[in-house]
Amino acid sequence: MVSNVHEEVISELKLKFKDFLSHVTIPPPVFVKMHGKVIEYNSYKGTMQITFPINADDLNPFGTMQGGMIAAAIDNTFGPLSMLIAPPNYSRELEIKYRKPIHPNLGHICVTAQFIKSDKRRLFFTASVLDNVKNELAKAKAM
Repeated sequence: MVSNVHEEVISELKLKFKDFLSHVTIPPPVFVKMHGKVIEYNSYKGTMQITFPINADDLNPFGTMQGGMIAAAIDNTFGPLSMLIAPPNYSRELEIKYRKPIHPNLGHICVTAQFIKSDKRRLFFTASVLDNVKNELAKAKAM
């Protein structure tokens, strides 16, 4: 039997936030617009991987993925992971280091996020943006 990780994560989020669904949209419209797909989630390790296609409207004037769209993909990975780990929360800081341009011929990117630690009410995460052969294209830290 093949597991559909994406649907399982969406169902788990809807269950966790069932009392808030009148004002919390799961999955959020931006995630749907970016065509994100959860491909791996490990609650014990605190990790999540989500793929995002590189769409023509995500490109900057140089024909590579716009930095803001890369940031949105990263935030769209930190978001569901953080929501599964803790009560409702939001990003306070997001630091990104862009390593290589992301060309549309890659087809998609994979964002791998990991929960690092909590400090009182703050959560800390790291992420890598990878191509299909695991080259790191960008990395991020968030609180």
